Amino acid sequence: MKKLIPLTAFLLILLFGCKLENNKNAKISFEVSFSDQIGVDSKNGRLLLMLSNNNADEPRFQINDGLKTQLIFGVNVDKLAPGQGVHFDGQVFGSPIPSLSDIPPGEYYVQALLHVYETFNLATGHTVQLPMDNGEGQQWNRSPGNIYSKPFKITIGENGNETINVVMDQIIPPIEEPEDTEWIKHIKIKSERLSKFWGRDMYLGAHVLLPKGFKEHSEAKYPLMVFHGHFPSNFGGFRTTPPDPNMKPEYSDRFKLDGYNILQQQEAYDFYKRWNEPDFPRFLIIEIQHPTPYYDDSYAVNSANQGPYGDAITYELIPHIEKEFRGLGEGWSRFLYGGSTGGWEALAVQVMYPEEYNGCFAACPDPIDFRAYCLTNIYEDKNAYFYESDFKKVEVPSHRDYLGHVQTTLREGNHRELVLGDKSRSGQQWDIWEATYSPQGDDGYPVRLWDKMTGDIDQEVAAYWRENYDLRHILERDWDKLGEHLKGKIHIYCGDMDNYYLNNAVYLMEDFLEGTKDPYYAGEVTYGDRAEHCWNGDPDKPNHITRLRYNSMYVPKIMKRIAESAPEGADLTSWRYK
Repeated sequence: MKKLIPLTAFLLILLFGCKLENNKNAKISFEVSFSDQIGVDSKNGRLLLMLSNNNADEPRFQINDGLKTQLIFGVNVDKLAPGQGVHFDGQVFGSPIPSLSDIPPGEYYVQALLHVYETFNLATGHTVQLPMDNGEGQQWNRSPGNIYSKPFKITIGENGNETINVVMDQIIPPIEEPEDTEWIKHIKIKSERLSKFWGRDMYLGAHVLLPKGFKEHSEAKYPLMVFHGHFPSNFGGFRTTPPDPNMKPEYSDRFKLDGYNILQQQEAYDFYKRWNEPDFPRFLIIEIQHPTPYYDDSYAVNSANQGPYGDAITYELIPHIEKEFRGLGEGWSRFLYGGSTGGWEALAVQVMYPEEYNGCFAACPDPIDFRAYCLTNIYEDKNAYFYESDFKKVEVPSHRDYLGHVQTTLREGNHRELVLGDKSRSGQQWDIWEATYSPQGDDGYPVRLWDKMTGDIDQEVAAYWRENYDLRHILERDWDKLGEHLKGKIHIYCGDMDNYYLNNAVYLMEDFLEGTKDPYYAGEVTYGDRAEHCWNGDPDKPNHITRLRYNSMYVPKIMKRIAESAPEGADLTSWRYK
């Protein structure tokens, strides 16, 4: 016979087990305020509380989607006065641990930061609170004017702690703008279109690389290369001197290479030498600064939430640069290229302004067919975070390596964004896609494609995305109008093991393009075997090298395109000096 446990003994075991379970995760709270040393004015924004189990760097620099991310919690604050406390407890949502109540006991470094919002009175009649870019390219942890506390160490015991006070008494200083050099000039103009939309003065900028002989050949007019991508603090990848011999080699965890910083300087110097070779074509190359209150760049298209950035760049900024630096100023002489965000922008701008540019080279582009919005089909799937199943709950991945190892999921990334800012205000990837592609809501903010907490997809919003920003759909819908203007202009490159699964949308785009008739698209779609993000078209060299060669690797194809398509009487000689 089985022995029976006496009732009293059973209850003691049950109670003891509950006690152990309750003590496993400590109860802790924080009171966060800012010092009057910062100023006496009240502030609006997103208040962030961060904890790290190491001091390898400040907690604010250890928040990401990777396996080594630390903890972050966030709340909105409105008219927060100096000395006024904001309470963080187990009810405040966090990432990747959703509640302070679930943090394991141990030693942590704690830090708070206020991402300051400003008021915008939009031309649509809405008033919104958003973070203005302050020269850093919409980086919440580095944005000048944001206030923060110095990290300090705490111990969270098994029985919890009393409320911990955190005082923000530091302010991120302004960023100095780069100075002009012999080769690189910096442009900043007020955009009338954008200023009207945002209800305040808004500016566009660019870093301009001048060709060899620019001063000596005053008769020359130049083709223009537009290098699209994330916010550039200066013109990158160009260096007039060899690598610094005193530089200490740094390890690149992404590429598993030691001394990658030295290699970058060498590639920049090599490009400078190529730029000066006698047979290198004389171009203008620009990198554009177009940060918005939602992200580090605008995606270079017109948007219900961000305003007419496409028109502002194409019809205001580029003509200004061409006038200032003797550009040819005609569609046949302008080309677009870039990778990732820049890859999407290069293709989108070519599609939406087909006669203003003469070719795009789009590497590892953000999703160009929303049937493969990474791993989500926004038109057919009901939920973005979980695969449909009657009995299983399997999360959708969002990042892998070339062997398929997954580091994070779509739900985790979106929840981190939700902590950083609600109403698409995180300044991160999924939110900028909403800010760019979604209609404007009744409150003046972007309408969510899916519920940020649950992942349930709004099919009405998905339909809006399809008609306005699904590049494959737009091309297929309008090929009878666009085809003749885009023939020979579309070039797409992607690794078949892109970390963000961006190759899936490229496959679908290729299927359409290869089926085009009257006319056939006459471009190229090429894949890199086992290549990760952001493979850009060179099958012979590794990704860590080719990503540093955008400004030279497409030149032969650009020159071939010019020879084939320049109109009769076009200036093909003034810029071809030695």
